[in-house]
Amino acid sequence: MTDKLDKLVDRYNFLTEEIAKPEVIADNNSWKKLVKEHSTLTPIVETYEEYKKAQSQLADNLEAVGSETDKDMLAMLHEDISVQKKRIAELTEQLKVLLLPKDPNDDKNVIIEIRAGAGGEEAALFANEIRRMYYMFAEKNRWKIEEIDIEENELGGLKEGSFMVVGEGAYSKFKFESGVHRVQRVPETETQGRIHTSTVTVAVLPEVEDIDIEIRPEDLVVETCKSSGAGGQHINKTESAIRILHKPSGIVVECQEERSQFKNRDKAMKMLRAKLYDIEKTKQDDAIASERKSQVGTGDRSERIRTYNFNEGRVTDHRIGKTIYAIDAFVDGDMDDIIDPLIYADQQEQLRALGQGEWQRG
Repeated sequence: MTDKLDKLVDRYNFLTEEIAKPEVIADNNSWKKLVKEHSTLTPIVETYEEYKKAQSQLADNLEAVGSETDKDMLAMLHEDISVQKKRIAELTEQLKVLLLPKDPNDDKNVIIEIRAGAGGEEAALFANEIRRMYYMFAEKNRWKIEEIDIEENELGGLKEGSFMVVGEGAYSKFKFESGVHRVQRVPETETQGRIHTSTVTVAVLPEVEDIDIEIRPEDLVVETCKSSGAGGQHINKTESAIRILHKPSGIVVECQEERSQFKNRDKAMKMLRAKLYDIEKTKQDDAIASERKSQVGTGDRSERIRTYNFNEGRVTDHRIGKTIYAIDAFVDGDMDDIIDPLIYADQQEQLRALGQGEWQRG
């Protein structure tokens, strides 16, 4: 493993020199790629340097113990050795995580689809709260929201909706949200004080560029119609809404959020690409499911992943058995107390799958 780290340090030093050269800076696209790679390597190199420094200090103290005769000094040395061993163990774990293969989709924008499930009007109201929660989480991370297709009912609930979160690292945070979200609470319309259980399904798809998925124009049926809002009111009188059928897959996507037909078509095509990519990715995931057996971030939409119990003020993520008693803050977009443990659990699952043997052999 140290051989691999040493090579990464060499690459980092090479990049440090390259990105400072005027001729490299002049080629903006190439320069940006090198800067991104340099930025990715920075935490690995910094952690490795700290690891080597701790190893050197430990070796010096172990050598000093062999020649030291003063009891007080020996006690201090043993205390330092204990601290250094603990720190080396922590840095070793950090390096293992930093060297894990990166999800190629992590830096992509993400398309999120929300649908009201069981529970009628209460499910639709909760679906809208989930949408609001994601909007606020995106805002806290300085990501941008682009709505694609939002269908609300007359009570302000969300029947179904889709939107894109634009920003670096958006998919890496949202990818664990795919699944069934369950809410338990007393609805405002409940006169007997009974607790109702409703569900909302969430699908999470990375934005896919044209190069990733080939879509032939002859495979598309594109229809236009007048955009309409809740209650059948027309948003405008022009045929700006877009409906696209992909004949080979049977997938249908619609978009009516923009007044421009061109913008609606562009958003609908992004959704189509993402859906087609999801189909291909699911095929690949199924092929290796027996090897990975990961319970975190599987994207199984039939799986209940989280419960929001408003009466008890708790949020429970069933995949990792994590419960927090801060539901108001959580639905206001403070989701890191659940998201971060999910990321950690996923990393630990990957380390177990790798067997961690590579580090010892290195």
